[in-house]
Amino acid sequence: MANQLTEMLKGTLEGIVLTVLAQRPAYGYEITAQLRDQGFSDLVEGTVYALLVRIEQRGFVDVEKVPSEKGPPRKVYSLNATGRDQLDEFWRTWSFLEERIDQLHRTYAPGED
Repeated sequence: MANQLTEMLKGTLEGIVLTVLAQRPAYGYEITAQLRDQGFSDLVEGTVYALLVRIEQRGFVDVEKVPSEKGPPRKVYSLNATGRDQLDEFWRTWSFLEERIDQLHRTYAPGED
């Protein structure tokens, strides 16, 4: 199951991270820690950082460098209007898929709820 979970997570991680950033601005480690607290315990920090680079390049977030007590400044990511549009699209797509998957499950696996 772990391999299947990893593959499914790859397809949804962008939306998950955008959802975290919709709550408040955050830096990479903070995002990773929050997701681990939510049960994504196998999430690798490097995966989140690579995703943050991609969503920054795609213009979904604004980035501010904030001084850190421990080392170089932190990049704090905040969701911008383009990112919010992308997040809205993610949730529309998720709802569509969720409905279809639930329907398939009820049809082909009745009684296994």
